[in-house]
Amino acid sequence: MIETVDQTGRIIISEKYPSRIISLVPSITELLYDFGLHQNIVGRTHFCIHPSDKVKDAKRIGGTKTVNLLKVKELMPDLIIANKEENVKEQVEELAKYFPTYISDINTVAEAYTMMLDLGTLTNKREKATSLVNSIKRNFHKIDTLHNETVLYLIWKNPYMSIGCDTFINDMLSKVGYQNVLLYHTRYPKLSIQDIVELNPENVFLSSEPFPFTDIHISELQQILPNSKISLVDGEMFSWYGSRMHHFLNYINLKF
Repeated sequence: MIETVDQTGRIIISEKYPSRIISLVPSITELLYDFGLHQNIVGRTHFCIHPSDKVKDAKRIGGTKTVNLLKVKELMPDLIIANKEENVKEQVEELAKYFPTYISDINTVAEAYTMMLDLGTLTNKREKATSLVNSIKRNFHKIDTLHNETVLYLIWKNPYMSIGCDTFINDMLSKVGYQNVLLYHTRYPKLSIQDIVELNPENVFLSSEPFPFTDIHISELQQILPNSKISLVDGEMFSWYGSRMHHFLNYINLKF
């Protein structure tokens, strides 16, 4: 008997380790493959694109917020992995009536560690999960956090949207030593041009997702923020909790 409490406080009880897993979370799908569970992953979303050479073997069951419940039920999973923010509550609750469902809720690096260890326990990959978490922790200790500069991290345009203090991205930024100019805001605040000018950040990071910022947007923002350093950044590196965090050190060293 395997018993785990997910990150929303729900108890998941399984009689055996899962052999038919569906992941509704792109970053966690990548994590499961890195755990060596290729043969066990039967379903994933359209946005679960890593590792590209392996995910094609799992059936697509819709988007993260448009899960095809019938397709999921046809696959008869013995474990579904979801996320409180990325997935639709009503859809996840419906699936949880029929199948063991682990719901993650990740707003900090520490909570990402907990999720990894939980899933390691649930899938009989605890040793791999522990090794991965310890390796990520060692990498974070190596990161130079002496930037001590302010940053505005933008995730959307029309309207501009950024990230507040209670987000995973904010915690990742803090690990590198950057100070979020919206530290006293929560979740994903909308910003006007005037708001951005008044914030006057030393750095602006334009994420590659969910909005695909390009060099054109750097030019647009540079006109209103002539003294700011504006950069395109890989959104997956800052927002994908899981094994992608293991590559964060190399990315930071190359990028900055």
